[in-house]
Amino acid sequence: MLPCKDSSARRPAAIAALGVVATALLAGAAPPQQQASKEWTGAADCARCHAAEYEAWRGSHHDLAMQSVSEAAVLGAFGGSQALHDGNISTFFRRDGGYWVKTGGPDGKLREYRVSYVFGIHPLQQYLVEFPGGRLQALDIAWDSRPAASGGQRWFHLRTSDASSNAQQAMHWTGTYYNWNARCAECHSTNLSKAYDPELGTYATTWSEINVACEACHGPGRQHAALAEAGRLHEVPDSGLEVALGVPGVWSFAPGESIARRDSLPDQPREVEACAPCHSRRTSLGHYRHGAGFLDTHLPSLLEAGLYHVDGQILEEVYVYGSFVQSRMYQAGVTCSDCHDPHGLGLRAPGNAVCAQCHLPGVYDNTAHHRHAAGSAGAACVNCHMPATTYMVVDPRRDHSFHVPRPDLSAIAGTPNACNGCHQNQSIEWAAEALAKWGVSPADPGSHRGRSLQLARRGDIRAARTLADIAMDGDTSPIWRATAATELGRFPARQLHGRTAPLLESGDPLLRLGAVRAMDSWPWPQRLGMLASYLEDPVKAVRIELARVLADVPPEQVEERLATTLAALFEEYLGSLAWNADMPGALSQRGDFLTARRLWEPAERAYLDALASDPEHVPALLNLADLYRVLAREEEARLVLHRAVNVASGQAAAHHALGLLEMRAGERELAFRHLARAAELETDGVRYRYVYAIALHDGGDAPAAIETLKALLRIAPGNADVLMALVNYSRGAGRLPDARRYADELRDLFPDDPAIRRLYDSL
Repeated sequence: MLPCKDSSARRPAAIAALGVVATALLAGAAPPQQQASKEWTGAADCARCHAAEYEAWRGSHHDLAMQSVSEAAVLGAFGGSQALHDGNISTFFRRDGGYWVKTGGPDGKLREYRVSYVFGIHPLQQYLVEFPGGRLQALDIAWDSRPAASGGQRWFHLRTSDASSNAQQAMHWTGTYYNWNARCAECHSTNLSKAYDPELGTYATTWSEINVACEACHGPGRQHAALAEAGRLHEVPDSGLEVALGVPGVWSFAPGESIARRDSLPDQPREVEACAPCHSRRTSLGHYRHGAGFLDTHLPSLLEAGLYHVDGQILEEVYVYGSFVQSRMYQAGVTCSDCHDPHGLGLRAPGNAVCAQCHLPGVYDNTAHHRHAAGSAGAACVNCHMPATTYMVVDPRRDHSFHVPRPDLSAIAGTPNACNGCHQNQSIEWAAEALAKWGVSPADPGSHRGRSLQLARRGDIRAARTLADIAMDGDTSPIWRATAATELGRFPARQLHGRTAPLLESGDPLLRLGAVRAMDSWPWPQRLGMLASYLEDPVKAVRIELARVLADVPPEQVEERLATTLAALFEEYLGSLAWNADMPGALSQRGDFLTARRLWEPAERAYLDALASDPEHVPALLNLADLYRVLAREEEARLVLHRAVNVASGQAAAHHALGLLEMRAGERELAFRHLARAAELETDGVRYRYVYAIALHDGGDAPAAIETLKALLRIAPGNADVLMALVNYSRGAGRLPDARRYADELRDLFPDDPAIRRLYDSL
C-alpha cells in the first residue's frame, strides 16, 4: 500500500471512522466503478497497432495490479482455510459463487465480508472489501503467492501485532491506513478519480480501466487513436500522446574504456518522471496531469530520517525513485527502460547480463572484481550493489542507489552494508578487513556525506559548513544537494544558509525546494526578504514549500501587493492539502499551517479532525497540546499529552512534551520521570537528552547534569548548546580548567563570534 500522503481539509469528526452504518445513507457515496471518458480510449484500442507491446503487457504486474474477483484472478485458498493471528481466527470460504472472509469487523466482532477485488499478484495478493461511503478496504491478511518451497502458499498477517481492534484505531484493516481509495488506488488503476467529499467523508471513486494500462503511463490516447486511424500521426507532436516512453538508449564502449557511454541522450528526466508518481515516496498535490513535471503534481520525499539511512540507502518503503536519482547511473543518463522492459516489466537481460549492457563483463563479471565463486550469490552484481530490504513481510525490494559496500561507514554511522547483509554471522570489522585484503581502500568514512548528515541530526555545528558544500556541489546529485540544504535549516548560522541562496535561481526545482527549506529557521523578515522575488515559482511543489515556510508572515506587516501574492500562495497550499483531506497527516499539517497563521480555532478543528481519522496520530496530539499551551489551556494540554503517552509510550517526543508541561506546572517529580524517559528513548539527535541535563542542573544535581552533557559531547562534539551548558555548569561547579577547555572548543567552532570571544576571555 502507498505511504501516508500529507494533506489537509476539514471533515466532521462524527463520520471519520469506518464501519458506521449511517454512512451508507450519505449522499455522493458510490461503490468504485468504471467510467467512460471522451479522452481515454482503453488498452484494447492500443492493441490494434501495438500488438507486441500489448502482448508483453498482458499478464504483467501492471496488467494484474487490480482485478475483479474471478476464478482466474483469486490465488488465495478460499476453501475454508483459516488464519490465526493474535488469538483471532479468520476464515476464508466460498458461497453463492463469491469469495468471503469471516474476520474481525470495526467493533472487533467476527463478521462475514464478501471480497470484491483482488489486489496485486506476486509475491503477495491482497483482497478488497466494499464498505459504506464508497470505500474499499484492504484486508490486512494477505495470500503469500510464492511457491510453497519458498515459504509461500499460505495466509499471513501484514502486521506483527494486531493491537488495533476497532475502526477507532486507524491501523485496523477497516481503518484509515488500509483504505484503498486514499492509499492505493492512484497507482493501481488508470485514469483514477478519487472523488473524495471532505464534508461527508465519502468517495465516488472511478477509473477508466481497473488496472495499470497503456494510458496510465502514456496519457489519454483517444486523439492518438483517431489520428492513427486517419493516417495523420505526423501532424501532432508526440503522436497525440502526452508522454512517449520506453525506448532504451544506445550505449557504446569507447576504446580502452570498460563502462559504456550513451551515444544519444533521450529525454531522461521525462521518462523517469513519468514512472516517479507511482514509484516514489511522495505526496500528491492534486489531480495528476500526464506530461507535467513530477514536482508539478507531486512533492517527493528527500533523503529524510526514518525513510533513508544517512548514506542514502533505503530504510523504509520508498519505491525506487529517491534511491535511483542519487545514483551515478542516473547521473550518467541511465533511464528506467535501459534495464526494465516497460511493457512486460522484466529485465532487459537475465542476471548479470543486464549490467553487462554497460559494464564490460571481462572487467566486472569475474572473480578478480567480485571475489566470489562464479555462479554464487556473491557473484551477482545486484547482491553487492543493490541489496534488498523486505517490506510487507515477503516482498524484497532492491536499493537503486547502486552503492559500493562500505563496512567502514557501518562502523561509525550504523548504516547497513552488503557484505554483512550476506555474511550475517561475521562482524563489521571482519568485512572491512576482507575488503582491505582485496586492496579495496574506500575514502575516509569521516568525510562521507552521510557522516555529515548524521552529525547534523545530532546538532553538531561542524556539519553545517560541509552541508553547505554538498548543497553547492554541481557534481553531486540534486536529491542529495536538496537534502543537504534542508538539513542546513537545522542550524541558526544564517551566513551558511545564505550560501545556498543561489539555488533559488537553479533550473532544477528540487534544488529550489531545498534552498527554500534551508531558510526554515530564519526570522520571518529575513526569510521573506530573501524569498519575496520567488513567490511565483513555475513549479507547484516549490510554491507549496514557499507557502509552508512563510506561513507565519503577518499580512498586516507587509505591503499590499506582497500580501495579495502571499494570500494566493496560501490558498494554493490549502488547496493541495484539501486534495488529500482523507489522511490524518494532511489534516495535522493543516493545523500546523493555521497555527502559524495564528488562526487558533480553525487550527484546533484541523487537529481534532486528524484525531477523528486516527486517534493515535502522534503529531496531531503533540501539536494540539502545544496549541493549548499557547492559549493557556494547560489542563486540556495535559489530557492530550497523557493520551499521546498512552498510545505512543515508546516515542520520546510524547514523554518530552509531557515532562515540559509538568515542569511548568511545578510537578517536578512527574516532570523528571517523563524527561528521563524521553532521554532514554532518544536515538536520533540529542535534544531530549540535552533538555534532561538542563532539568537535572536546575533541580540541583549539577554533577549528574555535567556527566550527562559530557556523554552527549562524545556523540556530538560540535553541539554548541551542549558546549555552552558545559562551560556555564563547569564554571558554576568551580571547574575552571574544564570551563576554559569547553569555551576553547566553542571559540574554534565560532571564531568570528564576539560573544564567545568575550566568554572565553572572562575565563
